Amino acid sequence: MSVSVLSPSRLLGDVSGILQAASLLILLLLLIKAAQLYLHRQWLLKALQQFPCPPSHWLFGHIQEFQQDQELQRIQKWVETFPSACPHWLWGGKVRVQLHDPDYMKVILGRSDPKSHGSYRFLAPWIGYGLLLLNGQTWFQHRRMLTPAFHYDILKPYVGLMADSVRVMLDKWEELLGQDSPLEVFQHVSLMTLDTIMKCAFSHQGSIQVDSLTSAGRWTHRACQLAHQHTDQVIQLRKAQLQKEGELEKIKRKRHLDFLDILLLAKMENGSILSDKDLRAEVDTFMFEGHDTTASGISWILYALATHPKHQERCREEIHGLLGDGASITWNHLDQMPYTTMCIKEALRLYPPVPGIGRELSTPVTFPDGRSLPKGV
Repeated sequence: MSVSVLSPSRLLGDVSGILQAASLLILLLLLIKAAQLYLHRQWLLKALQQFPCPPSHWLFGHIQEFQQDQELQRIQKWVETFPSACPHWLWGGKVRVQLHDPDYMKVILGRSDPKSHGSYRFLAPWIGYGLLLLNGQTWFQHRRMLTPAFHYDILKPYVGLMADSVRVMLDKWEELLGQDSPLEVFQHVSLMTLDTIMKCAFSHQGSIQVDSLTSAGRWTHRACQLAHQHTDQVIQLRKAQLQKEGELEKIKRKRHLDFLDILLLAKMENGSILSDKDLRAEVDTFMFEGHDTTASGISWILYALATHPKHQERCREEIHGLLGDGASITWNHLDQMPYTTMCIKEALRLYPPVPGIGRELSTPVTFPDGRSLPKGV
């Protein structure tokens, strides 16, 4: 039998030695990381020396330039100061080059560079990897499958559904204007576009425009969870409905096809169908792209017309001459409103719902004026 006695001072010495070694290791790793950041930043500075920009902090970049919700004003000032393009330094030596010259954009859009992971990664937990976030061959496969959903024969019956949703919104406006109260246009237009897409894409007849809103303040992950649960429920219910209705031709004779029908019935070139995860991503993407962006676009169009009364009156006269009093718009009316169409396109040019996109260069690129950007930017 042996007995060992552990000295407290010796134990403290061992612990102290371990802590010192760990501290040195952490310090060494931090120094290596700092050196990597420094060298990478120096390489980027040299690669981007043809593109001037405001002074930036070596670690925090231009973060301090974009505080207090002034990002749009700051970008506008940069566009005026630095023509064509301007580097925007982010935290940790990362950089994003903002292009605002049509000739520069034409070069980038003519390439097949993947979407920038940094610009889109925040959307993935919400809408998943649908058409908006996909790249490469998977994007082409999904795009080919979704193309039939936007054929004229599919879209024509939607005009009446859209008109019904707009009519509900206008009735609400009539009531509010009678109360002489302020009208927040975007809030009402957003509900109208959501109501429209629920009818057109999922054949859902709801009353979201007249129901009271629930209280705000849910956390982002909880909101995403609720959205995904709802999407999954809608998909499963429609799957069961399609199984009862039978083949595609039988369904067409019963009712018009919506976006969800086409997704569930579509097949890839190898005969496989979309997984439940892919279905949910495409449905959530379509809801996002077709709802919020459309609401933003319509709101800005109304703003542009309100600030240009002469053009607004000319659009009103054109539509009134076409529809008269009380007639509902149809598909055939759409190509008979040239001036209104021009005003809509001009408003979308001035106030685009999606003002920018992100790409990560897979190969170096040279612009028309001779300046170039390296791979990886």
